Amino acid sequence: MSFFRRPFSQREAAPGEAHQDGQDGDADVVSDGSLQFVAEKGGNDSGITYQEASGAPVESTSPMGYHANSLFLIFLNVGKMIGTGVFSTPSTILTGTGSVGVAMIWWALGFFTSASSLSVYMEYLAYFPNRSGSEVVYLEQAYPRPRYLFATAFAFQSVVLSFGSANATVLAQYLFRISGRSPAAWEQKGVAIAAYTVATLLVALHTKFSFRFTIAIGIVKVLTLVFISITGWVVLSGRTSVANPHANFENAFEGKATPYGLTNSLVKIIFAYAGYENAFNVVNEVKVVPKAELKAAAQVSASLFFQKVFGSSNATRGLNFLIALSAFGNLITVLIGVSRMIRECGRQGVLLWPRFWASTRPFGTPLGPYLVQWGFTVVVLLAIPAGDAFNFVANLKTYPNAVFNVAMASGIYIIRFRRKRLGLPRPSYRAWDVSVIFAIMVHVYLLIMPWYPPDGGPFAGDVSFWYATYVVTGIGFLLACGTYYTVWIYVLPKLRKYQLRQTVVTYENGAQSHNIVQVPNAEVERWDATHDAVGREISLETHSHSSEKEVSGTKV
Repeated sequence: MSFFRRPFSQREAAPGEAHQDGQDGDADVVSDGSLQFVAEKGGNDSGITYQEASGAPVESTSPMGYHANSLFLIFLNVGKMIGTGVFSTPSTILTGTGSVGVAMIWWALGFFTSASSLSVYMEYLAYFPNRSGSEVVYLEQAYPRPRYLFATAFAFQSVVLSFGSANATVLAQYLFRISGRSPAAWEQKGVAIAAYTVATLLVALHTKFSFRFTIAIGIVKVLTLVFISITGWVVLSGRTSVANPHANFENAFEGKATPYGLTNSLVKIIFAYAGYENAFNVVNEVKVVPKAELKAAAQVSASLFFQKVFGSSNATRGLNFLIALSAFGNLITVLIGVSRMIRECGRQGVLLWPRFWASTRPFGTPLGPYLVQWGFTVVVLLAIPAGDAFNFVANLKTYPNAVFNVAMASGIYIIRFRRKRLGLPRPSYRAWDVSVIFAIMVHVYLLIMPWYPPDGGPFAGDVSFWYATYVVTGIGFLLACGTYYTVWIYVLPKLRKYQLRQTVVTYENGAQSHNIVQVPNAEVERWDATHDAVGREISLETHSHSSEKEVSGTKV
């Protein structure tokens, strides 16, 4: 297809001229058939970047401020990685891999998988440094056609799967471990809901305080993990009360691994490593134990480790408290990261009520996304049996994510080809091809192998119901989204004789979003003549958008 560059305000310009500062309302546009790549500049000093016009508009000033410094970014990632997975999945992983030796290899594989995925995120960041929301933005820009397809699909699964019930459940288990008693199912659910409610209130009421709290808990998390690591080496030295400390490493590969067990273990390991990508969600806010007992330990394996080393003492309770605090910090960091992701989904215009998602009133925080996360978390905690909640939820999020991870890693090559062909600037960071290909292969594996049944039959998985329930549920989400998209984009417009167009809406505090409107077929030509590719009225382009603008057409 042919392409050409023209200024955003329709003025005459020399071929190839690129606007540098956005003054006078002009912005450079590179067109490639139906695709139009707009040069826009955010307020985070990232410079001018190009993005396809169907993506959510770049906010020239972040309505949530610029409180995210480098220290916060580090602990936003660390806080999510050192949360619940690293303390709560070793039991399932050891059981699935069959031996300590294979478990160690699988943990190393998880590291390389995460590192390769991180390189993909970093290259996307180099292309789009003024947009928060990570995967929302990257999928939207890698696959702008069919228009809104990937935006809708990812928004749907991001909202529906935004619950934090797994982490809240583990936090509740460690809190009861501190008290020294086993809770009833409804007691555990109640404590988990209460803890998640406190975490939600903390992040929803004040952004700056929640950022500082994240840093403080992050420091405690790192110190706790360092202490656990040192304790492990001390145990291996034989200077503790643990009898035969090397027993786990004698015949390290003794045991049987099954295809189902290996796949399920890799899913849990990827869940445990999750967090390395969390900082990409807030970039627009940046100014620049014994085997037998371990297998039976469920989600409190770290507590069992403390008990074996220190005995049933106050020291064990104190260390359990540190892990509970770590789990609470994980709730905070996940809430912050996912809220920005959901907000970006809402700013794309593919969800109903864009103001609800994009607005930061009254506390300067994304209150709408926080309320949605809290609501879904409470529903899942009440609906799923307590014993199955952690494993099922950890698995459920992984399968749809694998679909989007394959698409996102593959999308790197699409963006490279497209930008090179259009003569757009090269990124400041480029991932190694071997790293990108490795990420694609691992996630393709995670799409295929979960269908392989466990040796004991279809009900012998890590939950009390059918082993592949999470796979079918994840696919069901995607199919439901595809059905919604088809009806919204194709069926209704044809039946009611209108076409969908986007317009830019500006709210208080400078928050912006797209709003998808229905333009009658008879008015489409006039609409296209009076609006630019992003959706701004051409006649108003040189004026500031300080309030919500009235637009012609009917809101979707």
